[in-house]
Amino acid sequence: MAYRITDDCLACGTCLESCPNDAIIEGDIYKIDADKCENCGTCIEECPTGAIIEE
Repeated sequence: MAYRITDDCLACGTCLESCPNDAIIEGDIYKIDADKCENCGTCIEECPTGAIIEE
């Protein structure tokens, strides 16, 4: 299972702070580094806009 951050991302930093593997990459819209992501789902639970989805 892979996760993706959609255009609904506000770059608020909530997922960045909550990721235990530092898999979130900062930018105008954040991205997930698939090599670091362990699919724990913490980012999905923490995202206030629901911008992180499973693919």
